Amino acid sequence: MPVTVLLVDDEPLVRAGLRAVLDAQPDIEVVGEAADGASVVPLVRQLRPDVVAMDVRMPLLDGIEATRAVLRTVDSPPKILVVTTFENDEYVYQALRAGADGFLLKRARPSEIVHAVRLVAEGETLLFPAAVRALAAEYGNRQARAALERAALTEREEAVLRLMARGLTNIEIARELIVGTETVKSHVSAILGKLGARDRTQAVIAAYESGFVAPA
Repeated sequence: MPVTVLLVDDEPLVRAGLRAVLDAQPDIEVVGEAADGASVVPLVRQLRPDVVAMDVRMPLLDGIEATRAVLRTVDSPPKILVVTTFENDEYVYQALRAGADGFLLKRARPSEIVHAVRLVAEGETLLFPAAVRALAAEYGNRQARAALERAALTEREEAVLRLMARGLTNIEIARELIVGTETVKSHVSAILGKLGARDRTQAVIAAYESGFVAPA
């Protein structure tokens, strides 16, 4: 079954460009488009896409609030890939905090766009750009540090979280630690549970905000 994608952007040319890139792939299908975040929830319920590629800045309802609405009101919500012009945009960081699963620049090469959609669909987070990692560190606070301390991660779980924060996939983490992929999956599940994180993105944000991982 192909990965199904809903495109959400107020610029028709951007949507057309993304559709052309994604529909050219045999394993990806664009099933719908929207020009504003206000249309996302009903379209997600109707089309049931695997991934929503969503602009972060839109006139009626921005990508941050649209992300929150989808995660709050839709059962088994799709993965959300934030698509934006500026990598150091605070809106991007807020969208990731709201629950978006990954980040993609509009100027990305076609191969990068395709890779991002596939990676997010598989449930493995994209590497945050340096500017977004810096924003996460800037938003660090005592509450985040205390939460990470309460999580009482094991030494191996800490190692896995650091590699997650570098953007490594489960397979790459397994190679780095010389363990099986299923073992890595178990560690990731334990980390999410201990941190109370919805997904890998939220766990990585917690790692940066707490100061456990410092931006390079």
